[in-house]
Amino acid sequence: MGYGMSFARTLRAVGGLAAAGALLFAAAPSASADYIRDGQWALDAFNPQKVWKESTGKNVTVAVIDSGVNGEHVDLKGNVLPGKSFADGGGTADHETGDDHGTAMAALIAGHGHGPHHGDGIMGLAPDAKILPIKRNESMGGDANNIDGPLRYAVDHGAKVINMSFAGPYALTENEKSAIGYAVKKDVLLVAGSGNDGTGKPSYPAAAPGVLAVGAVAEDGKVLGESNYGPHIRLIAPGEKIYSAGTSMKYRQATGTSDATAYVSAAAALVRSKFPELTAGQVAHRLTKTAITPEGKTGISSPDPKYGYGVIRPYRALSENIPAGAKNGPLTMPKETVTPAGAGADAPGSEAQGGVSDAAGSLSPLAVAGIVLGVVVVLGIVVGVVVATNKRRNGPPPGGTGFGGPGGGAGVPPQHQNGFYQQPGNPGAYPSAPPTRPPGQ
Repeated sequence: MGYGMSFARTLRAVGGLAAAGALLFAAAPSASADYIRDGQWALDAFNPQKVWKESTGKNVTVAVIDSGVNGEHVDLKGNVLPGKSFADGGGTADHETGDDHGTAMAALIAGHGHGPHHGDGIMGLAPDAKILPIKRNESMGGDANNIDGPLRYAVDHGAKVINMSFAGPYALTENEKSAIGYAVKKDVLLVAGSGNDGTGKPSYPAAAPGVLAVGAVAEDGKVLGESNYGPHIRLIAPGEKIYSAGTSMKYRQATGTSDATAYVSAAAALVRSKFPELTAGQVAHRLTKTAITPEGKTGISSPDPKYGYGVIRPYRALSENIPAGAKNGPLTMPKETVTPAGAGADAPGSEAQGGVSDAAGSLSPLAVAGIVLGVVVVLGIVVGVVVATNKRRNGPPPGGTGFGGPGGGAGVPPQHQNGFYQQPGNPGAYPSAPPTRPPGQ
């Protein structure tokens, strides 16, 4: 059965239950008089009644690097932190009154609705998550994405997921690569939209190593025609005719990978809330392992350039018994990057540098230490050979059996003894995931 068909059946099953988000707070009426809530087809398809019994995103901060957020919106008030603006002379980013894009993304992630039983307005997929709004400077132009400062700020202010619902043709600068490396080192999951050109040309930051790249799926279950694609795509999520919150207007409707990215960030927040011991890569692993392709396949071994591992299914990501997996999960890790100009050894991001040369033709301290260690080892071998030669000439000590004692053989220490080749202890294991639940979204 194709995913489009199962999607349609899911939508029919939940039609008229758009107020289900109120189950978070109290019993809700079976239908909503609010056309905005009724129009949230994507939220309904995720089967929020079941999702929110597993997790609501509590204790997780999601940074939204965008155009700022209207923290006073009726559907967001109380869930938005002050944040920071890297444009307009600085200040906070929680009182945006112009561009509504950042507000829309924040609402899809952590909107809580309003009215009786919170049954009206926009309900986000992770309504108990906190939003850290960060306004990036888009007016600088040039060939930069202007994300290095916002990324470092997000990491240093407690974000565990960073949403980047924007895409551009500019490859990352060295400073931006370093900032991504900093976030990866700090175990923050970076989520970015692939772009809306409908081409395979890579856009950034989604195409950068270390970032979870997201495409969009239409309401019929097919990949959205405008969704960019390529080998870096890992997941897709609803991105067609998505209602969300606004600024100049109270609500808006849009189509594109921006909205899909916000839904993936929200799903990641749900998983990070329920399984705080998982790494960012292992959170991504839960999302990709439970995703479903447009053909109805799950758990595929490698991502498709059009849809990655498939459409996210938050309930299954939260409820299925899935091994934690490798630390980095399905993410491609960035290479070590050069420390930004003017940044010292203690600057943010310097942890990701490794042994990079300080200047052309000079050696890093790590390389010097390696050379010194090599010299010491060689001297030790020489001394050992001389001592062994003398012992063979003079014979073993009185009553002895040679170097190493019993069981060691001719000069070989007994390897089973303590201190020689001991088996390492079992690595720490994560708590077992919950048992597999009955079929469902």
